[in-house]
Amino acid sequence: MATTSGQGPLSGVRVLELAGIGPGPFAAMLLADLGADVVRVDRPGGSGLAIDPAYDVTNRNKRSVIIDLKAPDGPARVLDLAAHADILVEGYRPQVAERLGIGPETCHARNPRLVYGRMTGWGQDGPLAPRAGHDIAYIALTGTLGMIGAPDAPPPAPANLLGDYAGGSLYLVVGVLAALHHARATGTGQVVDAAIVDGTAHLSAMIHGMMAAGGWQDRRGANLLDGGCPYYGTYETADGKYMVVGALEPRFYEAFLELLGLSRFADARKDWTRWSELREAVAARFASRTREEWTAVFEGTDACVAPVLSLSEAPHHPHLTARGTFTEHDGLTQPAPAPRFSATPATVRTGPALPGADTADVARDWDVPDLLKGQGR
Repeated sequence: MATTSGQGPLSGVRVLELAGIGPGPFAAMLLADLGADVVRVDRPGGSGLAIDPAYDVTNRNKRSVIIDLKAPDGPARVLDLAAHADILVEGYRPQVAERLGIGPETCHARNPRLVYGRMTGWGQDGPLAPRAGHDIAYIALTGTLGMIGAPDAPPPAPANLLGDYAGGSLYLVVGVLAALHHARATGTGQVVDAAIVDGTAHLSAMIHGMMAAGGWQDRRGANLLDGGCPYYGTYETADGKYMVVGALEPRFYEAFLELLGLSRFADARKDWTRWSELREAVAARFASRTREEWTAVFEGTDACVAPVLSLSEAPHHPHLTARGTFTEHDGLTQPAPAPRFSATPATVRTGPALPGADTADVARDWDVPDLLKGQGR
């Protein structure tokens, strides 16, 4: 079997991605980072983010073909590819793939071993399944958005990392890999219904347990991990930047207070009646120096304090530089593949796939010669 060059534990696994935006492409990128041969089916004119596709990092390590699914032969070309794939990833609304003639039943008729991964916000069924939505609405209904932010302000929009990528993409990847394991053991594929509402709700399992035990209040800014605790949160520095504190355990808390010069608050760790006073004292101390100065104070300690860096600053932090957490490919700085493997390391092999650029190679490698005449261009 021909595969893409490079390493990774998924080398030899073929993934067919029906192009979209957000969690589907990110999930396919993760599979590609881990070595899978991911072929992205783009629409004529492209179908990714509203940026130059050369900068769409979520399409790295992939190959792209163009298929017009509304053309008479479009669905047949997708089915030809699906017949040679191990995993298919799509992010349409429920029943859209079926109406296009490329739904699970049709694909499984061609390839019974296929793992058909479906990525949606609301899921394949339920009252909201056919409705439009975005990350912020999905996480709102699960209770997770309501946990975030100050109690006297509206919950903030936490980018789209919590819903789309944590509750969506990562659960889809876990699901399709588990189903692939089953398919290889039994010869039978299946459908994986990865809904952002399900995944995001699942992420809050520990909090639900704490709430049931009386260790978590169902309101913002009143708990150990939601900003209610003065030694678990963020503080502004003299230069308008921020430091983050996570000194939860007693010995970390003690080191934190000592370095701040606030050891008089040693007994306030579990005394909620003093938390307001402690917070004011900590805020005043952090406001007296710059972020750089405080970073130097806490450097090399176990006080669990760190600077809050911007996206452009993060790749230059000494620890992340030493680990290679970020990498550069063709002049584009980006997060390196994660997690890491001792025997089958993952790498950024290629830059973002440009729409339709790999048609001839995919037609040859996947043994789908008709792909060359089904390009809708």
